[in-house]
Amino acid sequence: MKFCVVGAGAWGTAFALHLARGQQPVVLVPRRPEQAAAILASRENKEYLPGIGVGPGVEVTADLAVGLAGADVVLVACPAQTLRATGQAMARALGSGPRPRLVVSLAKGLELGSHLRPSQVLAETLPGTRVGVLAGPTNAAEVARGLPAAMVLAASEDGGTLQDIQAAVSGPTLRVYTSGDLAGVEFGGCLKNIYAIAAGCCEGLGLGDNAKAALLTRAVAEMVRVGVSLGARSETFYGLSGFGDLVATSHGPWSRNREFGHRIGEGRPIPELLAGRRTVVEGYETTRSFHGLCAERGIEAPILREMYAILFQGSRPAAALASLMSRELKRESAPALSTA
Repeated sequence: MKFCVVGAGAWGTAFALHLARGQQPVVLVPRRPEQAAAILASRENKEYLPGIGVGPGVEVTADLAVGLAGADVVLVACPAQTLRATGQAMARALGSGPRPRLVVSLAKGLELGSHLRPSQVLAETLPGTRVGVLAGPTNAAEVARGLPAAMVLAASEDGGTLQDIQAAVSGPTLRVYTSGDLAGVEFGGCLKNIYAIAAGCCEGLGLGDNAKAALLTRAVAEMVRVGVSLGARSETFYGLSGFGDLVATSHGPWSRNREFGHRIGEGRPIPELLAGRRTVVEGYETTRSFHGLCAERGIEAPILREMYAILFQGSRPAAALASLMSRELKRESAPALSTA
């Protein structure tokens, strides 16, 4: 099964290395020609994944049409807000030729304005092409080095194709599960970045482990409530793309979202933290998108609301905490797992 990975940030590069380790033919397509040239020259992605070699098992090209030619599966590893432009470029490169069996998003965020999930953006830009998503608690450097991990691959079922791809992507160091809840897997991957910023704020404020644990527990409940209100299945959020990814992103020292929140909690100005970044903090724009979507649908999401106030309305993190702590007292309840 031939794979094409579009986008050579840390995650795209890491996944290409994983596929090559499993003896799968894989082409890595950086979005910038100069980046492709640099990787080919040094056989290392020094910009995003320094210290880890890119061996000969990974073909590298800046020509998108060459990378896509004959690909069975295309993995799109780019920021959520550039996904539409990437999908449009892929459509032009594919032309009237054969389509891949599946185009898989690795992005985690909602498109600004439209509030569309990554798979919906790809479906719009690549009409007639089956789309899916791959998500879960995965640090790029650990996957690149071959440390064990697990993920979930979601798409609508169609007679075994998903299982074929599951088998091709899985290996001794990566266990892949499948799901038919495309919306739930994507919403979990999006929302966890927002709550990881909140967890970082707790750390930066020096609030201790009790506060962080309480925040993340209530974040899971809010994630389920928001996701189910938007048509996802509740049980999905207790899996790898929901709870699992939330744990990793809220605690990992490598997490850009957690670190971003930590600096905000310490009092660093947000414009200063965003200026000149080479990597994207997906939870920042995702907070804006989800806040708009929840307001539009009338969905109650107090943690999300306070994070929006911190990131976009100038609210102080300590004031946001006070607002959450002074809400009306309630009985704790957890939604029952669906048996559907």
